[in-house]
Order: sequence, then structure tokens, then C-alpha cells
Amino acid sequence: MPVTRLADLIDPAQCPCLVVKVGSSLLVGRDGLRREWIGGLVDEIAACRKRGQSVIIVSSGAIALGAARLGLEKGGRGSLADAQAAASVGQIALSGLWADLLDRHGLPAAQLLLTLDDLEDRRRYLNATATLGRLLDAGAVPVINENDSVATQEIRFGDNDRLAARVAQAVQAGAVLLLSDVDGLYDRDPADPAATLVREVRGVTGEIKAMASGTSGSGMGSGGMTSKLQAAEIADLAGVALAIVNGTNDMPIARAVDQDIGTLFLPPEGRRRRDAARKAWLGGRMKLKGELVVDAGAAKALLAGSSLLAAGITAVSGAFKRGDPVGIVDSQGGLLAHGLSEYDSDECERLMGRHSRDHEALLGYAPRSAVVHRNQLVLR
Repeated sequence: MPVTRLADLIDPAQCPCLVVKVGSSLLVGRDGLRREWIGGLVDEIAACRKRGQSVIIVSSGAIALGAARLGLEKGGRGSLADAQAAASVGQIALSGLWADLLDRHGLPAAQLLLTLDDLEDRRRYLNATATLGRLLDAGAVPVINENDSVATQEIRFGDNDRLAARVAQAVQAGAVLLLSDVDGLYDRDPADPAATLVREVRGVTGEIKAMASGTSGSGMGSGGMTSKLQAAEIADLAGVALAIVNGTNDMPIARAVDQDIGTLFLPPEGRRRRDAARKAWLGGRMKLKGELVVDAGAAKALLAGSSLLAAGITAVSGAFKRGDPVGIVDSQGGLLAHGLSEYDSDECERLMGRHSRDHEALLGYAPRSAVVHRNQLVLR
């Protein structure tokens, strides 16, 4: 049975593996590490393990910790060089903290530092998945962070919310739990007295996105509600539930579950995904090589389960090769799908809008059946 309510997050039958993401503002206060709060969270994680759940921690905080140690301005985020230097110093303290607190419960900690490319490249993705699976089988608690000491803007997740969702996708977790500084998603700015907590979301629609703010309330982290909604979209593609709950309280998991306070994101009714692992990986990709714009007829056919034919393509952007991931968008720029192109970008430009019977003459060789085959395509 899948997760359908917040209480299921701590039920090993509904959620055999839980990914818990902890942000910088929860780990680091004005006076440094919030050791007592972190200790309470580790107590909760240990309780999950005793119930029979596997747990993965996605932990921010390295840059904030390192910046404090080095005396860097703007929390270490004044420049890329500052952030990378701060992460190098802070990651040692952060990993040591988690290892020490987990060891008090007899739980071995394992550190994994990942960049965007580690989960976008198919081979490296499979390697990371295999490592995580072996660690969980061996009883370890993986502690994951973005490798900020080497990541540049081009190879960054940009926040650990989306990283947590990608990790959950990789290990086929039951749910992702994002600990935030608010109770969940509100229908408007939480500072507005009329704001109402949205308890359940099935599908991240344009209306849901309009409720979000793109900034981090603490000014310390890199994410905000917008990044959490992007994480929910990634989780949805893999059929993984995602919850946003308030982490500022002591024992935040117990509070959310016992009092049923938070926002739970679930796949839309009748659309729980059962994509193969390869399709889940493709659907969750964040870095695409190009874009194919399609007309209304092609968009309708895609939504009905068809492959993308050249006749329905109206524009091509980006430079990509056969097998590269591309986005498929409608005439208004709305993202319809991710797919692996069967042609190079220059070939797509020659073929777009043309019927299949014309392709051999245009290319000089027997064409493939589609520009993006349905077996290599995932609807968004």
C-alpha cells in the first residue's frame, strides 16, 4: 500500500524507505549548530529504524558551517569561490556530527556527496543507485549533500529539495519528507492572516505553483517553496509521495504525524505512475540538451500515448545528438514531456513539419519511425 496520509510516513508497511531532507536554517542558528534539535531529530530517525524503516538523510548546512568557521560574509554565498571554500570546511563538521549522533544509536552513517551530473548521467546514476541500495541493505544511514566544493552553476541542483526527490526516485523510496520553516504550502503568503494551509495536493498545477514563494525565508538556504514544488513534481513522476512539514519544532516528525500538520503531495487520482526505472530517471532529469515545439495535434497525440512524429514539430532549439534528452513543449511553451531524441538537432530541423514519406529523400537514408519514440518518452 502506498503513502496516502502523513501518518503513513512512519509506517514501514506503507513507507519502507523514507528520505528526510534537512535545510541549513534548521541545522545552523545564529550561535552555530543547533545540536539539541539535531539530536532530537536523530532520535526520531533511530525510532524509524527500530520500526523497520530504512532512512536516508539529505542534509544541507556545509556552506553555512564553513562560512562561520572561516568568517566569510553573506553566509559564504558571496561568490562561487566562497561557497566552494566554505563547503570544503563545513562538510567535515557536518558529516562528523551526523556520524556521532547516529553512532549513539548504533547506526553507522555513510556520506555521499553528489553533483547534478551524478544523477543526470545514466551510468553514474546507476552507480549511485547501487551504492545506496547496498548501504541500506547493510543497515547504514546514508547522509547525502550536494558536492558544493566542486559544483559550479552549470552542474548544480541548486537546492537539496530537488536532490532529495531525485534520491528518492533512485532508491524507489516510499516518501520524501522536507523539513521546512513553515507548516507546509499555504494558499498565499503565510504572513497573511487569511492564509490557509493546503493539506493535500494531487498534481502540481499552475494554480498550486502560483501559491509559492521563490525565496528562502531564513536567507541562509538556497531553496524556497518554489523549489519544494519542483521536488514534488520530480517525486510525482516516480510515484513517490512528498510531504512538507515544519521542522522548527522539537521532534518535528512526531509533531507532523501526531497532529496531522503539513502538506502531502500525491500523484493525481488515477495517475499513480508505474514507469520503469529508466523512464522515472528520464522524467526527473533537470538538464536537457534541447527543445522540440509541437502543434496542437501532436500534443494531443502525445497525451494519448503516441510517439512524436516529425510532422507535428514546429520549431527546434538547442544543439543535441541522437540519444540526448530533450524537452517537448506546446505552442505556449508548456512542458509536455521529456524524451530521448532519435535524431540530431540539425536533422530535426530538416524533418520538422514534413510527412514520414519525405524523410528518406531529405536525409539520404531510411528514417526511423519517430523523432521521439513513446518507449523513450515520459509525460510531465
